[in-house]
Amino acid sequence: MLVDFRPHSRLRGTTPIDITTALVPVVEALSEDSTDLSKVRLVCDWVQYRENFRDVVELRPILAEPERLPAGGPVIEQVGVRDDDMEVAVDVRRSGKVALKEHTAELLREHAGGGTGGRVTLEEWGPGSASCIWSFNARYWADLDLWEKSTGRGYEQALPGGESDARNHDAARDLIRKLFAVWDPLSDNNALPEELYVVELGVGNGSQAKVFLDEFRALDLAHGRGYYRRLHYLMCDYSQHVLDLARETVCDHLAHVSSFALDATRPRTSLGFLRYKVFLVYISNVYDNLPTDEVAQLGGRTYQVQTRAYLPPEQARALAGQANTTPDQVGALVHKLLRLGPALLAEAAPANFADTDAAVTFWRAAWSAIRLEERYVPLAGLDLYEIAPEVGGEMLRPLLESGADVRMHVNNGALASFVDSLQLLHPFGKLVCHDLFVTDVQSYRSHFRGPGKYDGSVVNWVNGPLLAHVGRRHGFDVHYAPFSHRSGGNIVTMTAQVRD
Repeated sequence: MLVDFRPHSRLRGTTPIDITTALVPVVEALSEDSTDLSKVRLVCDWVQYRENFRDVVELRPILAEPERLPAGGPVIEQVGVRDDDMEVAVDVRRSGKVALKEHTAELLREHAGGGTGGRVTLEEWGPGSASCIWSFNARYWADLDLWEKSTGRGYEQALPGGESDARNHDAARDLIRKLFAVWDPLSDNNALPEELYVVELGVGNGSQAKVFLDEFRALDLAHGRGYYRRLHYLMCDYSQHVLDLARETVCDHLAHVSSFALDATRPRTSLGFLRYKVFLVYISNVYDNLPTDEVAQLGGRTYQVQTRAYLPPEQARALAGQANTTPDQVGALVHKLLRLGPALLAEAAPANFADTDAAVTFWRAAWSAIRLEERYVPLAGLDLYEIAPEVGGEMLRPLLESGADVRMHVNNGALASFVDSLQLLHPFGKLVCHDLFVTDVQSYRSHFRGPGKYDGSVVNWVNGPLLAHVGRRHGFDVHYAPFSHRSGGNIVTMTAQVRD
């Protein structure tokens, strides 16, 4: 048995955790089972998100062969140092609140018998980026107004501290002064375009745009170059509701503002006319909210983490009671909700929902209840895996083979957005992003980095070393630094610009 206790920093301090309460009951349950202990991995995490997709204990099968092989290709057998069959994962933060030994033993019995324990599965096995949790995520942004009405609070209040770091005035002034420092010499040499483009992806309620535009106008007045007159600020977001709110927020600057509803993973689809013209692409708390796979290097072998969403039995029964149906019909109602939205769902299923408010209540309860099963499936080859358009899986090799076993995010959506956005930049432009970045691979070996739930959306940390590696391959320098205008937070600032 291999034991990987990741939250090692919590073993010390004023209130150290008791490692035995998380390990001993699970080991006892495994010892009393017929499982081959030599092929078991016991992994302990501290899942910091109070709302997440994990049970206290999970069993993750480790498959021996890829599910699908290249047409006509040979079976690829990876050479490794361990042949594991199962990973048992424990959330140390919650492990003291359940009968851990009994719970683990029950899961082992279900696994041996091939049963589901009454779970209502919502999808087939597949890569994490294809899971229906991202349909929930998209539905949240599409019907944000209904969600906020039901909860009685705006989505920004769900963020740590109740607001985004993007609204920081000092940060905006610092960014604008750096823009001026680029523009002034270009202007002096008659090389500055007449139209000065700034793009914000994930505009939120418009607070960041208002801060930027207010500060830009004031600084330009003092600077005396007339840049504000030439400024074009493009607000971009997935949600039309969010864009409508943002336009109200920046009403004093509407002559300089355009808004675009777009998919953040493919900004060039709507903004292709700006290729090589944008001096600043600004992004805040977007990459952590885009679909992602996970991959792992275990025992010298490379795996993709496949997931399958489900509803636990008790929660499925509660949802069935809410919707005046049976547990076996709840899954179909969930998918209809994701396809239609709560307003149309209430019209399409009046026998289940009295009105839109009832459908929203069902939506929120389903989101709270949803969990993810996981399993490890061998990758037939990194060269056969596509991370994003124009980004092959070979980019992962130096990170996966950087040392001990590791499991990490691929951040497919973020990488697609990143690569697409780089092609919008003027040769003197830059991309600035504030987000939850992992800045070294070792952090994946010691901390849980998602997925978690923020209100009605998904959050995952972003694989900074992978973005930097891809950026360099595209001719850009990528740097990370702690957000400099507030201390104590997890937000990191990424800057990407053409390599000198």
